[in-house]
Amino acid sequence: MALLSITTPRGSLVQVESGNGTVTAELHWDASFGRRRTQDFNRVQSFIDSEVIRLMSPYTPIQTSMLIKSATLGTVIGSGKIKQIAPYAAWQYYRTNITRKYDPRRGAYWFERMKIDHGDYILKGAAEKAGAGYNV
Repeated sequence: MALLSITTPRGSLVQVESGNGTVTAELHWDASFGRRRTQDFNRVQSFIDSEVIRLMSPYTPIQTSMLIKSATLGTVIGSGKIKQIAPYAAWQYYRTNITRKYDPRRGAYWFERMKIDHGDYILKGAAEKAGAGYNV
């Protein structure tokens, strides 16, 4: 899967006729804008993807750790899609207990529960990577 590529439109020329004559405006894009913004966006998206996988791990049910590894193996970091490729991942996510006897954090809906606990951390980190501020 290709990562996002940001492009810029061609320059444009706008002319407006008024009672006092013609007003002309010309818009030129910086040639490096698309390349720089694409790099910035992909860096931020890669941070989000890797942090989501890392922070989901303690919430994911574990027996052989293959369910956890399936997120790493099935995800293209920077794509914006976390994919767990284990054939039983959906069943574990939607149709199993919310907690486990061996670890109450591990259980169904692990992404949603991780997001509740660590969502602000991920958003703050993404904002810092993007050079923006984030207020909780």
